[in-house]
Amino acid sequence: MALSEIDRSLLDRCLARKPRAWEDFVDRFMGLVMHVINHTAQCRSILLSTADREDLASEVMLAIINDDFAVLRRFRGESSLATYLTVISRRVVVHKLLESRSATPLGAVAENAFAADSGDEQRITNREEVERLLGQLHGSEAQVVRMYHLEGKSYQEISRTVGMSTNSVGPMLSRLRTRLRGANQPNA
Repeated sequence: MALSEIDRSLLDRCLARKPRAWEDFVDRFMGLVMHVINHTAQCRSILLSTADREDLASEVMLAIINDDFAVLRRFRGESSLATYLTVISRRVVVHKLLESRSATPLGAVAENAFAADSGDEQRITNREEVERLLGQLHGSEAQVVRMYHLEGKSYQEISRTVGMSTNSVGPMLSRLRTRLRGANQPNA
């Protein structure tokens, strides 16, 4: 598919730095960029928070405007602008995801992925409440709750100490919290 007249006009306006051209460009293509971010992360089994998605979208837009719109200036018009921007976006997103992965210890990636997936794993900050809950637990269950909520240990640290897989820590904490909440509800 060739470059449409609407996209050609938008591209020319951006390169000429016309008023509102960049805003129109962002309005037209931000949905495409977000789709590329979501699809790329999903294909690589990477869970992204809303902030991560926004950061990646910013990185893509920065790549487009860097060096006086060099990416747009290199566009030859042999495809649609959307196709070209899809390729550019995917390259930027993959590069940034790989960059962030190499900066994060491997165990932390799994830990963060599970925590983001469960959404329920928030530390209880009230020490008295944690101590009260610990009174109802024994053995490794109590140790996991103590390490997570009182000592601030990561899933990986807990798994090494207790001798369970990292992926089992979150479900155990969630299961214990649910069980303890049920035990502390007044009977209706």
